[in-house]
Amino acid sequence: MYKATFPGGVHPPEDKERTADKPLVALPPPEKVVIPLLQHFGSAATPLVKKGQNVLVGQKIGEANSRFSANVHSSVSGRVLAVEDYVHCSGYPVLAVVIANDGMDRTSSEISGTPDPFSLSPEEIRQKVREAGIVGLGGAAFPTALKLSPPREKPIDVLIVNGCECEPLLTADHRLMLEFPAEIIQGAELARVAVGAQRTLIGIEDNKSYAAAILSEHSDHFPAEIRLLKTKYPQGAEKGLIYALLRREVPRGGLPFDVGVVVQNVGTVKAIWDAVREGKPLYERAVTVAGSGVREPKNVWARVGTTLRTAVDFCGGLTGDINTLIVGGPMMGIAQWSLDIPIVKATSGILAWRSSAPAAEHPCIRCARCIEHCPMGLSPTQLAKFIQFEKWELAEKWGALDCFECGCCQYICPSKIPLVHWLRLGKNKISQAKRKKNN
Repeated sequence: MYKATFPGGVHPPEDKERTADKPLVALPPPEKVVIPLLQHFGSAATPLVKKGQNVLVGQKIGEANSRFSANVHSSVSGRVLAVEDYVHCSGYPVLAVVIANDGMDRTSSEISGTPDPFSLSPEEIRQKVREAGIVGLGGAAFPTALKLSPPREKPIDVLIVNGCECEPLLTADHRLMLEFPAEIIQGAELARVAVGAQRTLIGIEDNKSYAAAILSEHSDHFPAEIRLLKTKYPQGAEKGLIYALLRREVPRGGLPFDVGVVVQNVGTVKAIWDAVREGKPLYERAVTVAGSGVREPKNVWARVGTTLRTAVDFCGGLTGDINTLIVGGPMMGIAQWSLDIPIVKATSGILAWRSSAPAAEHPCIRCARCIEHCPMGLSPTQLAKFIQFEKWELAEKWGALDCFECGCCQYICPSKIPLVHWLRLGKNKISQAKRKKNN
């Protein structure tokens, strides 16, 4: 039977077998957490606590200071040891709150639920989401309250819930769908109400058909339609998912708002339910710890601020013969140099394995495979040439900013050209020039 999909994409080995059947288990809170005040798209939150101050679980310790920011909350109760710069998974130092855990898990009085969440107005839902510091848990970490606030001139008719989890190795979202289907469906309904959509579509790759069946059982009382999609990377990419489900094409430089759609990850809609129903801020998330270098791969509930080392040790530690450590998925994740990096809201996976030496780069043979497999319909090698020779205006004209760095071009390239690295450089340079011009 035909399954909807998008043009392009690739089929890397899925390697999900070792964790797909592993239920989520709580990672014990560590003795100390390091909670960055920037773990979302936009500007860092402003610290609300000082060294020596006592804090509680769920207490707000960072205040969003702009539309493109998000509140940050403590994931443990204890004493603030420092408010200082700490290395972030992005590689840059970020202001962080370091807290010594007192082991008591005392909860903040700020946490209060709503007995009947569906009695709330759209603005009341958005406000609770905003206070809870929820961001997109699929990887982009865009402030969710802002995503639930479409411009008046761009009405939304469809909410899409992304349950694809197309990155190899990652299975945390799969486990969420199996273990928390009611929360996901109800959180999706709150998101639908917040954006004023008429329909909710939940897109799931067909390698997770059992999860789709379970969600279907819980969707009787809500306008949620479950759709199976072809298993292909990057099926979960926002614009490709919209095209696969609705055949609507987001214009170049545009957003899903432009075609009447809002997309939310399954983990995000569960967090919406937790925030609105229970009053729970986003201070923990589901994380897959996997890879051939991990002795006992697992799916864990991890408190924000827990180090990668703590999570890996909980999973039996590393095999010892490791030279690759990734936060996120193997296609779009970020390589790390230390296990002492903290888990943040956007950490979907912690992966470790032994990699062979990078293959030698060769000249482009003009095979056009990168064009054939690019889900955005770009010409990656041509863009890379523009960027290498600093032709920034041409690179932008040819769509460099539409690249979301999925890695399909580099994965499929027979010449082993580091196309993603060139495109990332070009996007940064173009964005820097735009900011400089606007200032």
